[in-house]
Amino acid sequence: MSAAAPLRLRLDRAPTPIGELVVLVDDEGRLRAVDWTDCEARLHRLLRLHCGDGGLALEPARDPAGRTSALRAYFAGERAAIDELPVETGGTPFQRAVWRALREIPCGETVSYSALAARLGRPTAVRAVGLANGSNPVGVVVPCHRVIGADGALTGYGGGIERKRWLLAHEGVSVAEPAPLRPSAA
Repeated sequence: MSAAAPLRLRLDRAPTPIGELVVLVDDEGRLRAVDWTDCEARLHRLLRLHCGDGGLALEPARDPAGRTSALRAYFAGERAAIDELPVETGGTPFQRAVWRALREIPCGETVSYSALAARLGRPTAVRAVGLANGSNPVGVVVPCHRVIGADGALTGYGGGIERKRWLLAHEGVSVAEPAPLRPSAA
């Protein structure tokens, strides 16, 4: 038996107002991963899970297939610039269904984990939806930041809650500031 060939990906980086992004694109121009450089360890872990046993061959590239330019345009205010970018991920069938559903959430809108589970026809799978959301390898473009708690609260985001808050505000979502902590009565 021969070993599987490594998945060859083009790697670029893009500065944004909220940190630098790592952008990985395959030979067909499909986004395979988008994540924050300060989360690169998680990115590599997810890629190993999603890309199989053949391994990865990362090659530096400047704006592979115009994908980095599209992300820059999004951060510059052209929010629709990323809507039609092609994406290819590994993952389980359920994860891929969640990620497809995420792309159906329009820019400027949010949905709760429970509503997303219901949209998938799996209303009791709220925790599984949350786990799939958290293992999305193509952040920003597959907009996991648009999923919030049922009470409207901002909940976990791999890039940090402040980035999630910024992304939502950038997309026109009114995001309440967190309530100040009250000292406990001792």
